[in-house]
Amino acid sequence: MSLSSALDRLHAQAKQNRWLQYFAVFNRVALAAGFIPSGFVKIMGERFTVLSDNHPMGHYLEALSHTGYYYPFIGVVQMTAAILLLLPWTAPLGAVLYFPIILNICILSLAVRFDGSLLTSPLMVLANLYLLGWYYDRLKYILPFNYPPAALTPQPTSHKFPVAFFTGVAAAVALVVVGINSFDVKPYNMMSECKAQFKGSNRTTAGYAFCACIHKQGRPLDESLAEYEQAPDDAVKAP
Repeated sequence: MSLSSALDRLHAQAKQNRWLQYFAVFNRVALAAGFIPSGFVKIMGERFTVLSDNHPMGHYLEALSHTGYYYPFIGVVQMTAAILLLLPWTAPLGAVLYFPIILNICILSLAVRFDGSLLTSPLMVLANLYLLGWYYDRLKYILPFNYPPAALTPQPTSHKFPVAFFTGVAAAVALVVVGINSFDVKPYNMMSECKAQFKGSNRTTAGYAFCACIHKQGRPLDESLAEYEQAPDDAVKAP
C-alpha cells in the first residue's frame, strides 16, 4: 500500500469518528472566536491592548496601528478567515487562510515573550493544524502529489472515544505549557508584574534593571536580556 493510500484510509477512518467530528467543530468555533474580536478592533482602527509603547509588543502594535489601510486590512482578513471557518462548506478555505496569520502571531509572541498570547497562540496553531489534517481529503489536491484517490469502502459512524488521540492532545498541551514556562525571564505586560517574578530570588537588582530597560527605557528585549544575564547576583549581606 502506498503512503498516499494509507493516508486516505487513515483519514477516512478518522472522519467517521463522532468524537473527532465534535473536536473539529470545537476547533472551528474556538479559532473563529479568537479572530473575530481582534479583527473587528483593527477594522475600527483601534488598538486592542493597553500595552505601553515601551513594551516590545507595544512597539510593534503602535507602529502597526499607524500603517494606514494596512491595519484594517489585517482585520478584514482575520474576520474573513473566522467567518469562513464557521461555515461548514467554506471551513477548509478558512483553515488555509487562518494558518499563516496565526503562525505569524505565534512566532511574534514567542519572539517578544508576550504574555498575552504566549500560551494561546501555540495552541491555536495546533488547532489549525488539526483542521488542515481534518480537511485533508479536500486539500490534498493542492499538494505536490500526483495519484488517484484510493477506492474506499464507506464505513459506519463510530462512537468509540479515541483515548489515544485525546491523550496525545493533552500531552501536546502539556508540552506547550512546559515550553512556555521554560522562559526564565519575561517582560510581562506591566512594570509591577515584571518585578514580581524576581521577588524572593537572588536576582532582584538585575531583574528590576531588566524591567526598567523594558518598561521605562523602551530598549530591545534581546539587549535587555543580555544585560540581565551578564549582571551579577544580589550581594549577600554579611552576618
